[in-house]
Amino acid sequence: MKEYPEHVGIIMDGNGRWAQKRSLPRTAGHKQGITTAKKIIKEAIRLHIPYLTLYVFSTENWSRTEKEVGFLMKLIVYHMKTEASFYRNNRIRVRHAGNMSKLPKDVQKEINKSIKNTADFDAITVILAINYGGRDEIVRGVNRWLLENDTSRTSFTEENFNTYLDNGDIPDPDLIIRTAGEQRLSNFLLWESAYSEYYFSDTLWPDFTEENFKKAMESYGHRNRKFGGIK
Repeated sequence: MKEYPEHVGIIMDGNGRWAQKRSLPRTAGHKQGITTAKKIIKEAIRLHIPYLTLYVFSTENWSRTEKEVGFLMKLIVYHMKTEASFYRNNRIRVRHAGNMSKLPKDVQKEINKSIKNTADFDAITVILAINYGGRDEIVRGVNRWLLENDTSRTSFTEENFNTYLDNGDIPDPDLIIRTAGEQRLSNFLLWESAYSEYYFSDTLWPDFTEENFKKAMESYGHRNRKFGGIK
């Protein structure tokens, strides 16, 4: 059996460029991006990958135009409301990463509803990184640790800090994929990706196929992961 990663993170880049190439509004690219995400989730289930984190909306994305940000927030709400059957039929457990408190109330409501309604599903755990930034997660984690610990008695360690991250019970990502030809992390899972492998694809996210995803998995299977040691 091929060695596939346990946890895959995806920076879904290229929605806007995909739309512009077709003389469409950027919003059309975001809609198509959701269709692609659903296909890749189903392929991950087929390949028995337990965890998938999708970078949906970063803490930096608020700097985009008010029109685009507003559309994205409405699209998230619409997706959560209309795709309940997709999660249920495919037994997808939904989790969230990011600063929930800074999202619009209707977005918070729908995300929390999806988390609650899918809590017992076991085919795959899909973590939706919405209003997520790696630095922000670390800062929030440190603040949670400080609130809950007596600093004169408890030492700050990697092991105990990990439990204060957004999804500290989830294994670190083995592989991070970025589409659209860019080769940077863009503040994605900074703490968790210390020893992640990376796979960069020139394909724009809306055009990313199940075959593209499988090629990334096969590439990972040929990596020699030493975690700073020697094999």
